[in-house]
Formats: sequence, structure tokens, C-alpha cells
Amino acid sequence: MVFMNAHERMFGLAGHARLYHGLVRSFFTPMYRRIVADVEGAGLPPGARILDAGTGPGRVPLALAEALPRARVDGVDLSTAMIEEARRGAAARGLADRVTFTVADVGALPFMDATFDLIVSSMSLHHWTEPAAGVRELRRVLRPGGRMWIYDARIALRRGEVPGIPSRREPVRTGRLPFRLVGRLVFQVP
Repeated sequence: MVFMNAHERMFGLAGHARLYHGLVRSFFTPMYRRIVADVEGAGLPPGARILDAGTGPGRVPLALAEALPRARVDGVDLSTAMIEEARRGAAARGLADRVTFTVADVGALPFMDATFDLIVSSMSLHHWTEPAAGVRELRRVLRPGGRMWIYDARIALRRGEVPGIPSRREPVRTGRLPFRLVGRLVFQVP
């Protein structure tokens, strides 16, 4: 498994999705807004498929579904508690028909090759025990011409660079001091 050990033990919060979200909401909300703005500006066609890898309680996919009503959004996370919370959120917001949440390991995704137009991941890569395997698997499910943006601590992004898979690191600015430490690893499938 690529994702499990560190993620499941993450401060003991992986099994307490509501508590986790309450504790990190103020810290991560500006980054989530930035991700949604980046995806809105990506020029995706109607019917595009978007995947959020390491979705936690599903805040990014829900925001994406609201911002892009013609897109289909999926979120995966290894934590059953996080996925259950994400599904509750989708139902409460009336988005359950356009957002799907699945318990899955980023290193063994339950999707066919070339399924997604865009993949995002936020503050998840640093939990992966085998980042190269996760990146390879995410790239497998990315369509030709698709893009993958992994947002994480800038120092952690080095772990996601995989020989033979071209990528570049970019700074991410959200207007809040803590996010000067955050960057984005960008992949594009030809």
C-alpha cells in the first residue's frame, strides 16, 4: 500500500473526519479555494472527469462540483471514516449524483486507464509511503492531454518526482503566510 500507514495514523484523526476537518479548516481553506480557482481556469470541456486523490472529508471535490456543474468529480481516500464524511457532505449539498467518493489506495486505483482529464491532490503526498508508485498509478488513470497537480509542502514535492515522468515544481500563492511553504507538482500527459 502506498498510502496507508502514515495516513491512517495521522495524529489519530483519520478515523475522526469531522474533528480533523474542524481542526484544519482555517489552515486549508485558502488552499482549497486556490485549487478550485486553478481548476476553474483550466479550460476543461463539459463532461470532464476530475479526481481528487487523498480527498479526506471531500471538501475539494464538493467545491469543484459546485464551481463546475458540468464536470464529474471523484474523490478517493484510504480512510473509511473520511469517505463516509465526504458522502454525507455530498448528500447534504445535493451533489451525490455528480460526486463519487471511494475508499481506495492511491497506489491501486479502481479506475480504468485514461479515465480522468485532471487529477488534483492536496496535502496528501507527504503521507504516501511510496510516492513514485502513487504518481505512476495516478498517471495511468490520466487521459492523453490530461494534467495532474499535486499540492503539498514544497519540500515534500521532491518525493513525487519520478524518473522518466516529466514534471515541474511551482510555488502556490494564496495570500496567507503559511502557504508560502506550499507548492504544486505539475504533470502533463502528451
